[in-house]
Amino acid sequence: MKKNMGSIDRVVRILIAAVIAILYFTDQITGTAAIILGALAIIFLLTSFVSFCPLYAPFKISTRGKGA
Repeated sequence: MKKNMGSIDRVVRILIAAVIAILYFTDQITGTAAIILGALAIIFLLTSFVSFCPLYAPFKISTRGKGA
């Protein structure tokens, strides 16, 4: 896996996952929405930690910048 995510992309995904977690634990989201958003949050965290987004690969998208 070639890294294709830059720092800003990773931070934004982590922040979105944190917001979803806060909404879940404060009972703002429940039921099916909580399950779907929870899965999305986990995916965002995993892709952030490995710096690779599988959806970027087929389209040859990279947010790493020119020097990376």
